Amino acid sequence: MRLIAATFTAVLATVVLTPAPAGAALVTYCIGTGGAVTVPNDLYVPAGESCDLTGTVITGNVSVAAGANLVIDGGRVDGDVRVAADGYLDAAGSTVGGSVVLAAGGYGLYLRDASTGPVTVRPKGTATVDSFLFAEATTITGSVNSQAGEVRLDRGSEVTGGVSTTGTYYTDLHDSFVDGVLSVLNSSTGSVVCGSAVRGRSTFAGNLGGVQLGPNGGLDSCASGGYFGREVSITNTTGGVSVEDTIIDGALTVNSNNPAARIAADNRIRGGVISTQAAAGTAGLAAAQRRAAVAREGDAAERTESRRTEAVEEATAAGAADL
Repeated sequence: MRLIAATFTAVLATVVLTPAPAGAALVTYCIGTGGAVTVPNDLYVPAGESCDLTGTVITGNVSVAAGANLVIDGGRVDGDVRVAADGYLDAAGSTVGGSVVLAAGGYGLYLRDASTGPVTVRPKGTATVDSFLFAEATTITGSVNSQAGEVRLDRGSEVTGGVSTTGTYYTDLHDSFVDGVLSVLNSSTGSVVCGSAVRGRSTFAGNLGGVQLGPNGGLDSCASGGYFGREVSITNTTGGVSVEDTIIDGALTVNSNNPAARIAADNRIRGGVISTQAAAGTAGLAAAQRRAAVAREGDAAERTESRRTEAVEEATAAGAADL
């Protein structure tokens, strides 16, 4: 009896003196599939795992670890979503109340019929993965800030703040609306704005693949021009500049571009054109932009289909997640 009592006392002391892991009860791990339930805390997708959720509500923040995947359809996240290197977020018909951040070397963000807070894509740095941000019919409350990979806003997407990118592969807007400024700097294959409206000032500088505002530029297919509510500046661009079927409420500045910018006669530029360059030759422009157009041959579906399919298959194989 004395031995049993001594053992019990030792075990009790160990339990009392050994602290529980910090926040252990505040994070739900997700490996596998989940349905229309409410997760009353943060959600974590472990490294290299996949989580496929339908109709799930997460009241906290979400972390997608390195090499992990989160696919969420018709769900809601009340906090932030952070995606690590080689991580992937696929959100359709879902709402994220906080910010969405893709780390350096993150695989990508695919937002469809979604609503989120500010979106950030970190610089690539020494990572080998080229990131992307594809948004279709999505509302982003706040700003978009990307410093890596492919950026494409499409199919009626809206940004209540500004869009600012530096060093992306390309930055394109199709049939979208930006309520703030638009700034595209040092993109390796340039920028396209078609059928879109930008309320604030727009700046394109140091882009290597060209800049196309409106149709017939050669970088990407485009049915119509766009509207810019303030001044537009396109400078130090290599690969060709074309502006066609576009309304600009301010002035258009086009300087130090090679070849010189082509400004079509069907534009309405209320502040006039400010330029020290001669008119561009169309042959050189077309050739330069055909080279950059190769970068846009693949669309969002091609970039994301294999990763999404793989993620769903892995989550299904893992079975129901214990949410």
